[in-house]
Parts: sequence; structure tokens; C-alpha cells
Amino acid sequence: MKVLVQGKVRGIVLKSEMPINFLGTVDKKTGMISDKNHDLFKKSIRNSILVFPSGVGSSVGAYTIYSIKSNNSAPLAMICKKSDLTVATGCALANIPLVIVSSEEFTSIQNGQNISLDTKDQNIISCIN
Repeated sequence: MKVLVQGKVRGIVLKSEMPINFLGTVDKKTGMISDKNHDLFKKSIRNSILVFPSGVGSSVGAYTIYSIKSNNSAPLAMICKKSDLTVATGCALANIPLVIVSSEEFTSIQNGQNISLDTKDQNIISCIN
């Protein structure tokens, strides 16, 4: 695990197998995925631990991430397989914890799983409800 933005959170995983274009896919006010071709269509990223392979698209997506945080519609944290400048910048501006994980770690994280993320200890722990 590589930490890009520090933090400690606990929440429910919302996982996508598709990259996310924050500018064109996420509603800034609600945090809903608005792209009907995306596997998270009509799902809200709000208060989730958003797990996705990578970000794609315009650098303006960083402002979108900041906007969803300002509108209280942001995820608690983001976990990706590949870092891109847009997601890293947006998370840094919005103070949303961001970590990069290996393909094996990515595969082991399941949608709906309750996890604890602690960047200081560099741990992702599955929590039992």
C-alpha cells in the first residue's frame, strides 16, 4: 500500500471495476454516478470508501473532487490500483485519504465490505459487523 493522502477512516466499500472520470461521471452536488455506462450508475459515493482502478479524464476532475467534498457528498476515502494526477490532486485539496494498492490487494477488497483504513499504520482491515 502506498499512501498519497493520509487519514484514518472506517466505512463500507463501494467498488467499481471501471475507471472514474470525476468531471463527467460524478454529480458534484449529490455524489451520484450519472454515467449510465458506468458500473456504479445511480449509486452515491457519499460516505463510502470508494475503490476503483484509476481515474481518467480532465484535470478539472480534481476540482470536482473538491466540490463533492464541499457539498458533503464525498467518499470517506479512495483506494486505487493506479495513481493519476487528477485524483491525487483532488484528494489532497479535499483532504480525502487516498491509497494505492497492488492488484492482489484490489482484488481482495469486496463491494459492501466494512473496512478500516489507517494510513499511519499502512493497514486496511476488514471489520466484522
